[in-house]
Amino acid sequence: MLRKILNNKIRLALFLLLVGLLVLIRAFEDQLFYDPFLDFFKNDFTNLPLPVYDSLLLFGGLLFRYGLNSIISLGIIYVLFKEIEMVKFASILYIVFFLILIIIFFAILFINVEHHYLTLFYVRRFLIQPIFVLLFVPGFFYQKQN
Repeated sequence: MLRKILNNKIRLALFLLLVGLLVLIRAFEDQLFYDPFLDFFKNDFTNLPLPVYDSLLLFGGLLFRYGLNSIISLGIIYVLFKEIEMVKFASILYIVFFLILIIIFFAILFINVEHHYLTLFYVRRFLIQPIFVLLFVPGFFYQKQN
């Protein structure tokens, strides 16, 4: 009984640590990542031109941030479910979603149509925020229940 309580405390502590890491990534996003769109989307961007950006640095910054969020999110999935198969499946999904989203993101940038700023905003949001873990955890929980 004591071991089960201790294991749950350790799992809870690991879960809180991983969530705290996600919060730290968000808190220090200005210092950690190259993203000229951070300030652009904080303002009324509907009438502004796109900021000047370096495509290679932007790709690297997005890849780095998405990778960090994904690794921490995979840790959360493992801590919650203790099933390596779920982590493997989620890893594949993270890779596939990154490829799809990054292609869409840069396609919108290169087309540079002002009417697609909102689409660019939401695609970028999926790339820089750990939104997928919020979708995967309930989905995996439901799958495990059935």
